[in-house]
Amino acid sequence: MMIEAPLPEGYPAPTPPGMIELKTYPSVRRAEYSAKGSSNFGMNVGFWPLFNHIKSREIAMTSPVEMDYKPAGERTPLAPMQDAEGSWTMSFLYRKADLGPTGEDGRIKVVDTPEMTVLSIGMRGAYGMGTVNSGMDALSKWLAAQSQWEAIGDPRGLNYNGPQVSMKNKWSEVQIVVRRQSATASPATGGASSAPSVVTPVTPTAPVAPSPAPVAPATPVNPPATAAQPRP
Repeated sequence: MMIEAPLPEGYPAPTPPGMIELKTYPSVRRAEYSAKGSSNFGMNVGFWPLFNHIKSREIAMTSPVEMDYKPAGERTPLAPMQDAEGSWTMSFLYRKADLGPTGEDGRIKVVDTPEMTVLSIGMRGAYGMGTVNSGMDALSKWLAAQSQWEAIGDPRGLNYNGPQVSMKNKWSEVQIVVRRQSATASPATGGASSAPSVVTPVTPTAPVAPSPAPVAPATPVNPPATAAQPRP
């Protein structure tokens, strides 16, 4: 599998489809478009304001395109989401922070994200809430099988391919922000200390080798997405 644009500096490589891994992301400068309602529809709505923003600043497209989900109401971090409920943020990433200042640009807000540790699963197939919920189900099972890590944030999706890649072959990741549990925390399952860093695929595809994805030269046309490397 391939991605068509480079990752931001310091970003880890994408997680291969069907594999789960822990990894840490550095702070990144990104342009955000936020709204409420259907995120599946919103990916089309948010794309053009974001694309026009990077075009106006002469910033090349990077990968991935990030989707952050904020479901409505009280819920646990790994509960299934309904597409039409809650709010979402779609983001294009700056390759380097010095490409433009933070601040507001119409509907776009440019911010620096904090460093974060995530549990991530690589996915293959159409982007959208169905894929995100499938990935979250697999992450939930991984977390339940160990006692060292706990989910603390909302779900996010990293989409790596543009429209030139067929729906069935699109590469993405589904992630949840995690932290180490305290030494006094109760084991998640009968005393298990940790879970494997790799699990069987949740989609009927063979895992690909976890080598860095090849990328094509970056130009500010046709959007794709980004990714990450395993934690030591």
